[in-house]
Amino acid sequence: MTAATAPQTTLSARRVRLARFGLLATAFAVSACGLVYELALITLGSYLVGNTAQQASIVLAVMVCAMGLGALAAKPLRRWPALAFAAVELALALLGGFSVMLLYAAFAWTDLYSLPLVVVAAAIGLLIGAEIPLLMELLQRIREQAAGAAVADLNAADYLGGLIGGLAFPFILLPVFGQIQGALLVGALNAVAGVLLVFLLFRGDLSTMAKQLLALVAAGTAVLLVAAFLYTDKFETDARQALYSAPIVYTEDTRYQQIVMTESLSPFGEQDLRLYLNGDLQFSSVDEYRYHEALVHPAMDGPRANVLVLGGGDGLAVREILKYPDVESVTLVDLDGAVTDLARDFEDLVALNGDALDDPRVTVVNEDAFTWLRTQTGRWDAIIVDMPDPDATETAKLYSTEFYALAGDRLTDAGRMVVQSGSPYFAPKTFWTIKATLDDAGYAAAPYWVSVPSFGDWGYHLVQADGTVPELGLDPAAGPFRSLTPELLEAAQVFPPDRAEMDMQPSTLMHPVILELVQSEWRNY
Repeated sequence: MTAATAPQTTLSARRVRLARFGLLATAFAVSACGLVYELALITLGSYLVGNTAQQASIVLAVMVCAMGLGALAAKPLRRWPALAFAAVELALALLGGFSVMLLYAAFAWTDLYSLPLVVVAAAIGLLIGAEIPLLMELLQRIREQAAGAAVADLNAADYLGGLIGGLAFPFILLPVFGQIQGALLVGALNAVAGVLLVFLLFRGDLSTMAKQLLALVAAGTAVLLVAAFLYTDKFETDARQALYSAPIVYTEDTRYQQIVMTESLSPFGEQDLRLYLNGDLQFSSVDEYRYHEALVHPAMDGPRANVLVLGGGDGLAVREILKYPDVESVTLVDLDGAVTDLARDFEDLVALNGDALDDPRVTVVNEDAFTWLRTQTGRWDAIIVDMPDPDATETAKLYSTEFYALAGDRLTDAGRMVVQSGSPYFAPKTFWTIKATLDDAGYAAAPYWVSVPSFGDWGYHLVQADGTVPELGLDPAAGPFRSLTPELLEAAQVFPPDRAEMDMQPSTLMHPVILELVQSEWRNY
């Protein structure tokens, strides 16, 4: 009798182990999916509205709270754990998979974004919170074990899944598939994991009608996800175009930002080529020369054999620098290689920047400017800081006391550095905070501004390595200038009463006051 029953006991134990492995693998997969949904919402918010810290805080706070409520809400469902778990996963597949598309549509075609974000994050959090109680019930049905041991097994699978999801999103899903298709693919994985677990291990818990209904809903979910995946390109084109008044001629989502170029005719019949990064205008070909001449040439009125440009991946500042025949080298440091590639390869932009990035004197470095500067031992005669506005955590550090001190240390003894500083009219607190930050770094900044119709009034700060207030002048060696004259530059240093200097606190790495300032000031316009 004992010998005859031994193989059956062994087989039963093996099935139990396989069933437990399958359930824990499912917990691993759905945990990875849940974390991807969180990261997708945070990334989308940083692309659309900036301020990554704020977007991350909203999404995480809402989702964690909702997860707790979801765990409580799952308690009555423990009577039908298999069916309830499958329903939760299919709902997550649809809501999580379509989350990016829904929020992008809300941003593109309505004035809403924050409210839908909170609603979607809360709904996803509720569903994620229901997973662990239901999985715990199913795990105990396979084989009862002490509560502590069961929790440890599920938590291990859950946390390991989070690790994989957290790594897969920035390194695979985002660069290969983009935000929308990446979320849809994860939604499909969510559905497959949940339905397979129930049909393979717990189909005996379901009635015939429940099985048929579950299969029908799963098939419908698959059809919706596949259809949306195939429709993504058309949707993204229509949504992006809704955000821009002119026809889009180029678009790309990189691991750092969304790049869009539009082209139209200005009211004067000129070509108007515009570059946007994460929705923020970087230049208009109609008047960019006003911005770039004012940015570059006052800083070049002195030693200029070796020049460093931080930002400015479009090559337009480099174009102005190369007008000086005595410039020997230009080093351009821009984080996103897609922008510098665009400046080299996009025909209309190459024509605008004079093919500046392919000049033999120019070296292009695609690295984070802050990190790159920390490793440098060389010195430059002039440094042009042409960074995007500090409306996100990633760029706020480039407007800090620490960054300006680091950059200034790379100046030669008579070197100059200029910083684009936003609008003293639309964002005066931001503008004067940059001056306070430069002063805090040990310089005496000379502020000035010019009119750039595409932007409105735009300001800059010029500093010298020796800490004295620099005199603004122009060297005609690069002339004639299209917009600058000595008289205009002198007038540019005068600020009307409504733009007079304000007493502001400096922005530092540990206290990035400029981030909230630029968000609040530009939000009013």
